[in-house]
Amino acid sequence: MKSKSVLFIAAILLISCNKDVIVENDFEILDDNDIVKLANSNASLSSLERLGKAIYFDPRFSEPIYRQSCSSCHSPNNGWVGFGAGPRSRGGGRGAIAGIPEGAVFGKYGGRASPSAAYATFSPVFRLEKGTGDDEFIGGLFWDGRATGRRVPGNPAAEQALGPLVSPSEQNHANPLQVLNKIITSESYLTLWSNAFGTRTIPTATALEIEKSYQRVGIAISAYEGSLEVNQFSSKYDAYLRKEVELTPLEKKGLELFNSDAKCFRCHTSESVAGRPVIFSDFKYYNLGIPKNLQNPRYWTDPNFVDLGLGGYLKNQTINLGWREAANKNYGKFKTPTLRNVGKANNRRFMHNGAFKTLEEVVHFYNTRDDSDFRNFWPSPEYGENIQNGWMGNLGLTPYQESAVVAFMKTLSDGFNNPTQRIL
Repeated sequence: MKSKSVLFIAAILLISCNKDVIVENDFEILDDNDIVKLANSNASLSSLERLGKAIYFDPRFSEPIYRQSCSSCHSPNNGWVGFGAGPRSRGGGRGAIAGIPEGAVFGKYGGRASPSAAYATFSPVFRLEKGTGDDEFIGGLFWDGRATGRRVPGNPAAEQALGPLVSPSEQNHANPLQVLNKIITSESYLTLWSNAFGTRTIPTATALEIEKSYQRVGIAISAYEGSLEVNQFSSKYDAYLRKEVELTPLEKKGLELFNSDAKCFRCHTSESVAGRPVIFSDFKYYNLGIPKNLQNPRYWTDPNFVDLGLGGYLKNQTINLGWREAANKNYGKFKTPTLRNVGKANNRRFMHNGAFKTLEEVVHFYNTRDDSDFRNFWPSPEYGENIQNGWMGNLGLTPYQESAVVAFMKTLSDGFNNPTQRIL
């Protein structure tokens, strides 16, 4: 085996009309031919989705090459999120500490856990929504909403995909042109590009041409992330909604609590909105009073670091001054993630900073954060203002009820109709 080879093991999801089928293949990413095989492994994908899939899984799209790909932090075998500790993927990537992924460069960490790439394309364009009470921000991607859908008009997922490629703490390309050159110098990628966009030409003569061409990279990746290969809607709960299966008594109790006393539905919307499938997110931002993750490598260099979340993004606005004025009341707020696949795999962390190790711990925190019996149990919040109250903190759930909520959330993992599926 060549020294530069990377064993890339991926679950290739083939979608048929009636059911999902999982086929597991080993891919050695040695050259373009291997990427073409990967891109074409699912005949149901469009040409644009195939190009996006190739880039998504190719660990050569990092500097140094073969260090990581998009899938290193958003692994299909881990619910399309990152790993809690140790190696992040079998096909590139370095490591992770307490849910915080390491970048292509040894020792570089971003400071936040990886949100799910699955179902991300359902998030609307970032906007300030006028309400009956305080105005609220909704939509966008990243934990702080900074992929607004304005750089790539109407497409926050495409905008999000562009960030990690040029982030020094992630895939570490010096600039978008370095990313584009990896496509321009590859005959196989030029063919995939031509099939997707109808031209083999990738203009890079001016800054505007580079930006437009680079946006197409994000558009391709987001097309794959929006495909049925990624967004399967194949969980036990989906089968239950189709009346194909019954939930267990514990799962059914968890569903009842989810939509009542546990108050999960307040943020993780459990009903279809405007005919859209249930994503289990209201796409809004909250400060839940999450404690610091003291194992976060960010504290190695900045012991006093406080992640200001949405407010931190808003305060640096130079174009929309109305957004900047709203920064203070949005400090410490983070986007509501989808709960789909939240119970998939074991090696993962939860919340924006990886503070919690298990779903059981998450539910217990939601239930008891403000309970006087647990006042000394939970550490202080990372940011102590703008904390969400009323819908969480002192719910009075019993241990049995907590376990029921967890059991229900575990029915949201895709692959229920795939009898051959397993975690690699």
